[in-house]
Amino acid sequence: MTRAALGLKGEQAAERYLFQNGYRILDRRWNCRFGELDLVAQEGDEVVFVEVKTRRSTGYGGAAGAIDWHKARRLRHAAYIYLHARRLRGRPFRIDVIAVTQTGPEQARLEHFKSAIGEVD
Repeated sequence: MTRAALGLKGEQAAERYLFQNGYRILDRRWNCRFGELDLVAQEGDEVVFVEVKTRRSTGYGGAAGAIDWHKARRLRHAAYIYLHARRLRGRPFRIDVIAVTQTGPEQARLEHFKSAIGEVD
């Protein structure tokens, strides 16, 4: 499986997980000059930006360890641009990370880290 296919499979698993847990999906793979927002969802009145990291194993820190300060900063900027573009400024929001580890051809383990990335550096 290619890296892109693995990433897409992880995003699809994360989307199913969010839907099953009562989130409403607003956007998928939304792009701006700061990068891509994998998933944008809504939980209650809160906008939830979800960075999905998919790995084949937990080696090298696993999927959750793949977010450095630079990536976090780009995600924050992209989230602000999204809120502005969709006329949602002032709405409560958070940035979550869902770490997906493929444990088999059709099996994955998901870990959901809510508010994993704060609003400021």
